Amino acid sequence: MNTFGEAALESARLILGLDRQLLGIVGLSLEVSIAAAIFASLIGLPVGALIAVQKFPGRRLIVVTLNAFMGLPPVVVGLVVYLLLSRAGPLGDLGILFTPAAMILAQTVLVLPIIAALTRQAIEDAWREYEEQLRSLGVTPGHAALTLLWDCRFSLLTAILAGFGRAIAEVGAVMMVGGNIDSVTRVMTTAIALETSKGDLPLALGLGAILLLLVLALNALVLTIRDFAERRYG
Repeated sequence: MNTFGEAALESARLILGLDRQLLGIVGLSLEVSIAAAIFASLIGLPVGALIAVQKFPGRRLIVVTLNAFMGLPPVVVGLVVYLLLSRAGPLGDLGILFTPAAMILAQTVLVLPIIAALTRQAIEDAWREYEEQLRSLGVTPGHAALTLLWDCRFSLLTAILAGFGRAIAEVGAVMMVGGNIDSVTRVMTTAIALETSKGDLPLALGLGAILLLLVLALNALVLTIRDFAERRYG
């Protein structure tokens, strides 16, 4: 493409024409990021809630560590997961390096501290409000955590969406453990980086536009959920 305008027009044609290659990349991106957000939520929600309602030695260190790990460098996560899944690594026998499974694992590790830390903060705020009432009812910490998880479900949904947004916009870790293999492990972010380096701007712009729209839609959804929760529950 000689001009940005021509590249933009061609990228629009790819999107509106539902280009098979573009749709395949977008589909894999969503599949990997949604799976990572689900796995991270299954672990992060109960862990964050239990940390919020229980006092134990080392709790402060765990809270500080969780907050610090919210900013984990993706390339460090990618390196650690790569070493674990390589032939010489402890999980090498699984044979999942350079597969979508490895990418899901890397994104789960990256997103887990975000969901756990945001859950811990939300549940801790609710625990301050309801602790006396729940203790008077003889509720165990586990039951208190479950009760508050349900009570804070709308706030926690925004935490899950925040984790998904981090996952789908990530490039470093999935590049390292996925290998950016065409039609196998190529997702939007890695494809954008590759196609830009190759000079294939239409595909890169098309994927970039879709990624941007997904991020905007995600933020709109978060605001909608918050507004709904405030109107319904005050």
